[in-house]
Amino acid sequence: MLYRNLADLVLLLHLLFIVFVLAGGLLAFRWPNLAWVHLPAVLWGAAIEVAGWICPLTPLENHFRQLAGEAGYAGGFIEHYLLAAVYPAGLTREIQMALGFAVLALNLLVYGVWWRWRRRAG
Repeated sequence: MLYRNLADLVLLLHLLFIVFVLAGGLLAFRWPNLAWVHLPAVLWGAAIEVAGWICPLTPLENHFRQLAGEAGYAGGFIEHYLLAAVYPAGLTREIQMALGFAVLALNLLVYGVWWRWRRRAG
């Protein structure tokens, strides 16, 4: 039971990290210093997708699942949990790269608006 709960906790942290990567720039409007944490997270998240790496949280979750007597899974978090619902055919390298570049583009847009907003407010 402990290992299953730890695996679920890692899963939740992984999901929260992805949400932070995608939308954390919006929090910089309220807490500008958060950008110093968010920007490296964006670069890490985009690098994982563009380079085709597996986030270290995925093997950690699998490790806890195996210790709990459950089966782990192949591939990455996004492929296993998210793309199964969004892309029934599965993750291709092109889709993975597009996701990484979309993360960068989205955050460039948010920080561009944020930068203009800060310049006007200051």
